[in-house]
Order: sequence, then C-alpha cells, then structure tokens
Amino acid sequence: MRIGFIGCGGMGSTHYKCLKLLSESHPIEVTALADAREECLDKAAKFWPNAKRYSDGLDLIRDEDVETVFICVPSYLHTDMALAAMKKNMNIFLEKPACLKREECELLLKQHKVTPVKVMVGQVVRSMPEYLFLKDVYEKKTYGNLRSIVMQRISGDVKWGFEDWFHDENRSGSVILDLHIHDLDFLRYMLGEPDYADVHTTKFDSDMINQVITNYKFGNIAAMAEGVWHSATKMPFEANYRADFDNATIRFNSTATDKITIYTASGDKIIPELDTKEMDNPDSGINVTDLGAYYLEDEYFIDCVLNEKENTRATLHDGIKSVLAAISELEKAKANG
Repeated sequence: MRIGFIGCGGMGSTHYKCLKLLSESHPIEVTALADAREECLDKAAKFWPNAKRYSDGLDLIRDEDVETVFICVPSYLHTDMALAAMKKNMNIFLEKPACLKREECELLLKQHKVTPVKVMVGQVVRSMPEYLFLKDVYEKKTYGNLRSIVMQRISGDVKWGFEDWFHDENRSGSVILDLHIHDLDFLRYMLGEPDYADVHTTKFDSDMINQVITNYKFGNIAAMAEGVWHSATKMPFEANYRADFDNATIRFNSTATDKITIYTASGDKIIPELDTKEMDNPDSGINVTDLGAYYLEDEYFIDCVLNEKENTRATLHDGIKSVLAAISELEKAKANG
C-alpha cells in the first residue's frame, strides 16, 4: 500500500517512525512526504529515502497516486487537506482534533457521505492499553459500578509549534481543543454523552485559555477532566486518572514505574499486566517520549485498510462529536468570562 505522509514535524515524526517499523511486517511504503520545512523533510527522508518530497500537502494529494494519506499538519490545516484527500478517494489517518470549527465539521461529514473512504481520527488515548483496561473494567463491572473519575493532562507551555500556531486560538482551538480533547473524547468513548458540563478556565497573559477544568455528570457518575499548558516550559508532560468503583480505586500515572495500580476494598494492591508496546522517541522535539500507543493506533488503522475492516475505534463521525463538545466547552468558558 502506497502512503502519502503530510506534516513531518513533531507529531508527524511519531507516526512516520511507527509506519517504518510496521513496514517490516505489513506491505506498506511511504512513497511521498510533504512539509513546509526542508529540515523536517530531511529527517523524514532518513526513514523513507525513496519518497518524493513536496513542500505543500495539497500538491501531494493532487499529484500522487497513493491509496492512503496520513495528515499530521497543524490543526487549522486539517479540513482542507482531508477534504482534498476524500475527493480523490484516499483513505485518511487524520490527527486530532479532526477540525476546529462547526462549519468545518459539517463540510467533512458532508464530503465523507459522498466519498465514504476509511477515515480514522488520531484520538490516541483510545488505543492506549492503560485506558482500554479501564474501559474494560467499567463495562464488565469487575469492581462494581463506577462512582467517579478524575482525569488530568498536564504539560509545560508548548513552544515547538510551526510558526507558534499553538498560541493562536484560531489555529489550535486553545488547550481545550488541543490537549483537553483527549480526555473529553475518552470519557465520551467510555461513558457516552454527558448530561452537563461545568467549565472553568484560566488564561495566559495574552488572554488565551491555557487551563480548563470541567466537571461532568454522566448519569450517576461524577467526572472531572483538567487540561493545562503551564507557563513553566520545563514542566514535564503527565497524563493520569483516578477511577473510584464500588470495590476498588484504579490509579494511572504516565510517569510512574508501575503506571496502573488497583487498590481494592479488601486491602489488596494489584499491578495488572497489560499488553503494551514501548518505543522510545528521543529526538522528536515534543513531549511525546514513548511511541507505543501511536504504534498500536497506526497498526489498527493499517489493518483496517489492508484487510477492508470497519474502523470502529475512532471514526470521523465520533471524532467530530468530540470536536463539537470541545467547542461547546470553549464557548461556555468565554461566556463565563
């Protein structure tokens, strides 16, 4: 399968490295690369030396005969690229968020209805074993009913974006659509749609939202999710959750040696064994240091395309639902001042 790869920067590098490893066991090859920065193309070409190079992803989509494209460009460029790829009947891996505006949501869904190619949105948390374990425990009621859950995604300020796009709300959607959307999306994936969301935020000196704390209610389940870009740029990235069930509390922390610990009501402490994959990512320039979940995510999508399977994990329709929910939170934050 011929793949066109668009966006070879920090997040893009995580995916083209995973695809390189996947190519050892799957009949895939990246035959074209696109990025506006020559240095990013140079780095990607070390993994895919025979790929044709483009400075514009739209040119790649127009000129190349590929079956699938990976779109890993800044969020504000997603819609134009995805629409162009759909019109050429290319399967699409689209990094999250799927888009940023309500009108873009409508355009993507309308075009996908006309050209129903395979589209997977890169909501990577849906592929993380630590989160899928929690979803499985919840659905099977292994420890009784879920009573409450607290989720956090903590990061230092994002300084690595091309032309500083993270700090422009029109191009990133703020921390709400860039970072917080991961936990919002997973809560929807596990619990369904919330009955309500109470949103509180703080801002950078520039007046852009850099922290969001949202309290949700899913039936009888209380939930809270926080996403923050700290002004302290050296603050290491951390994702965590604490889920309280009738008969146990499950804690996850991405920085811990034992990432998941189960504390049961009977006094046991359990470290579950998960089917994870660890891959170091030392030179990406971003806060993603482990590629394991991205490998699993890409493997799932490649398998869906090669074997003509339905993508049920992270569809365009569901990715757009999470975008709309995040937009609603952004609008509530602004209305609250």
